[in-house]
Amino acid sequence: MKIAITGASGQIGSRLVPVLRADGHEVIRLVRRTPRTGDEHRWDPQHRRMDPSVLVDVDAVVNLAGASITPRPWTRTYEERLLTSRVDSTATISEALAAAAAADPGRPRILLSGSGISYYGDTADRVVTEDDPQGAGFMARMCAAWEDAAAPAGAAGVRVAFLRTGLVIAGGAPLMKVLGLVFRLGLGGRIGSGQQYWPWIALADEIGAIRHLLATDVAGPVNLTAPDPVTNTEFTRTLGRVLRRPTPLPVPEFPLVLALRDFGRCNVVGGQRALPTQLQQSGYTFTETSLEGALRTAVRRG
Repeated sequence: MKIAITGASGQIGSRLVPVLRADGHEVIRLVRRTPRTGDEHRWDPQHRRMDPSVLVDVDAVVNLAGASITPRPWTRTYEERLLTSRVDSTATISEALAAAAAADPGRPRILLSGSGISYYGDTADRVVTEDDPQGAGFMARMCAAWEDAAAPAGAAGVRVAFLRTGLVIAGGAPLMKVLGLVFRLGLGGRIGSGQQYWPWIALADEIGAIRHLLATDVAGPVNLTAPDPVTNTEFTRTLGRVLRRPTPLPVPEFPLVLALRDFGRCNVVGGQRALPTQLQQSGYTFTETSLEGALRTAVRRG
C-alpha cells in the first residue's frame, strides 16, 4: 500500500511510520512546514488547504493530526484550539480524499481517522461498546465533531474507521511523565473515589490495531482500548508497584475539575469502562493485556 500519515511526528505517528515501512508499505508524511525530504508533502489544515493530487495514488490515510491534550489548566481558548485543530485537519484530509476519489474512482481507499474514547462521556461503571451513543460534555462533543468532519470521505466511498483511543501507555507520554514524577515523590494515590474506569492501551497495541485496521474491512467507530479496563484505584496501585512507591494519599476531585474542566470530569475523576468489541470481533489479538506489563515497558522506555 501507499499510505499517507498526518501527525507523523507525534507519539503514535513517529512509531507508526517505521513499522509500516518495515511491513513493506510506502509511507508519505503530510507536514505543515516546507518539506525537507522526498517523502514529505505540504498541507495547511489550519486554512483547509491541500492539493488533492498528493492523494490520487494513495491507498490509505492515517489521520493522527490535532493539538496534544496535556495535563494543564484548561481555558476556553485551549478547548477551542483542541476542537478546531481536530476538525480542520480531518475536514481537510477528507475533502482532499474525496477529490482524489473523484479523479481516480477505481481505487479503493481507506481513512483511519483519530478520535477518542471520550466520545461516550463519563460512563461510570457501565460497560460501553461501539454501539453506545455519544455522551455529554465538551470532550464528547469534540469527539463527535471530529468524526463528523470525515463525512466528505465517507460520502465519496472511502472506507472510514474512527480510532476511539483510550489512555495510551507509552514512555514519554505527557500523562505518564506527570504521574511518574508524582509517584516518585511519594505523592501518588487514587483520584477521588478511585472507582472511575481508566480505559488504557499499550502503545504496541495502538500501533498493532492500526496495522490490523488497514488490512480488514472494518468501518465506523473502533474502540482502541485493552480488553480489561481498570479502575483508577487499580491503576494507581499497579503504577505504585511498578515504581516501587507507596500510594497512600488520595487526591481530591475538586481542584482537578476546577483546573481541567470537562477533561477532568470526563477522563480523570470520571472515565469509561470501554471494551474493544470491534477490534476483537474482527480478529485482532492483543499483545499486551496486562496493565502492569504495559506500565513496566513504558517506564523502561521513558
